[in-house]
Amino acid sequence: MIELSRVTKLFKGTKAVDEFSLNVEQRSFCVLLGPSGCGKSTVLRMINAMITPDSGSIKVRGTPVASQRPEKLRQSIGYVIQSVGLFPHWTIAQNILAVPKLLRWDQAKCAARLEDIVHLLDIDKNLLPRRARELSGGQQQRIGVARALATDPDIILMDEPYAALDPLSRANLQNEITRIQRESGKTIVFVTHDIDEAFKLATQIVVMNKGQIVQAGTPAEIIKAPASAFVSDFTGGAFSKLRLLELEPVKARLTPGASQAKITIKESESLQAALNLMLSSHATKLAVVNAQGQCAGEIGIEDIVKNG
Repeated sequence: MIELSRVTKLFKGTKAVDEFSLNVEQRSFCVLLGPSGCGKSTVLRMINAMITPDSGSIKVRGTPVASQRPEKLRQSIGYVIQSVGLFPHWTIAQNILAVPKLLRWDQAKCAARLEDIVHLLDIDKNLLPRRARELSGGQQQRIGVARALATDPDIILMDEPYAALDPLSRANLQNEITRIQRESGKTIVFVTHDIDEAFKLATQIVVMNKGQIVQAGTPAEIIKAPASAFVSDFTGGAFSKLRLLELEPVKARLTPGASQAKITIKESESLQAALNLMLSSHATKLAVVNAQGQCAGEIGIEDIVKNG
């Protein structure tokens, strides 16, 4: 879906991105993770033809970016940034439909797509006639995501979109984009320096430092086998193993059958969620229920601790 081959970008003689090669598969949620200034945002902007690489090649959907009209490419890709970039004097509806209007969609098509977006992101319809400047930061960021999804692009680029939000708004929007990606199968490339955010969202993590990839893999692969001391330290050092509990579902360790436990947990929840529930309720066992609400088995504290 997105291919970068030996891409290098210099600013004033300094390499911001150095011999960078990456293949982002279709339907993946790829997170570029690394310290500030490591080249993450530069990579994103080169994919979107906002910056031209000094060497190397980039392909989007199999076609070289260099051979495409930049404005045409950008119109086919959703783009979300930290500062949102909404037009403050426009209504929310006008902001969401900015690109469809630019593409000369007719009124009926715009109205239908707006209805779909409102439903998809659970946007309060009462907000649509309001001005962007009247919304909170969290609301504005949600509208920024809605605008990126307006033309239903198959690729979405997100550059630290939630960094300035309060923890609750951030968690809510992280859950929303995870659900949207899972249900729609869109390919997302997401930039962050927040470790927790990366491991919560990603199917593929690319750890960067000084413009280069130092390790790429699934969250579990990076935690279990960090490629270097830098990766280990950056992802939490000795405590990083605890993140495995966040990545593994209860279903993977339950004991099938009936349960006498009074407190229940869904089989799709993480082992970390199960452990937190046990600690808060002073329970050593939980009854596990499936998507239909039926008892699927039981999980105990010893099931979580072993090999955890």
